[in-house]
Amino acid sequence: MFMLQDILIPLIVVGLAELGDKTQLSTLLLASKTERHIQLFLGVILAFLIVDGIAILAGEWIAHIAPGGLIKMLSGAVFIIFGFLTLIFRTKREETKSKYYFKNSFYSGFILIFVSEWGDKTQIAAGLLATKYSGLMVFIGAIIALSLLSIIAIYSGKFISDKVDKETVAKITGISFILMGVAFFF
Repeated sequence: MFMLQDILIPLIVVGLAELGDKTQLSTLLLASKTERHIQLFLGVILAFLIVDGIAILAGEWIAHIAPGGLIKMLSGAVFIIFGFLTLIFRTKREETKSKYYFKNSFYSGFILIFVSEWGDKTQIAAGLLATKYSGLMVFIGAIIALSLLSIIAIYSGKFISDKVDKETVAKITGISFILMGVAFFF
């Protein structure tokens, strides 16, 4: 039987956990580097659907699927790579725009979120909530929260890129990605 709390509690818990999280910041930074915001949103959401869906299906067992240390190292490496790509290509304007981030905003959003969301507090929270509430309802609540926050992050990134010099945005984005990547190793 469907209970409203089965959606509302995950929506609130995951939403609060995601506020200011690295995946939200990553989405904001990627949005500041592309004009294809719908593609970015779809890539980000697909990654959330897969990663959090698996967590919900696995429930408390998600921690046993892959070693946390390996996930952290892989996530850190992806952030560092994205940071260096941003810094390297920041001065090449329109000619490299189509080559930027694996040639597609969808792929860049998907890969970055897919890798960094494994073992994240929102993924773990969704998995743990599924042990108490209906898995489908937890999934719906979590995805609603992640979608809303992703839209806010993308809109914020678009706003920043419209108001701030592209060179400055590229430097800040690249350095931020590298710092987030390094933080995974500690």
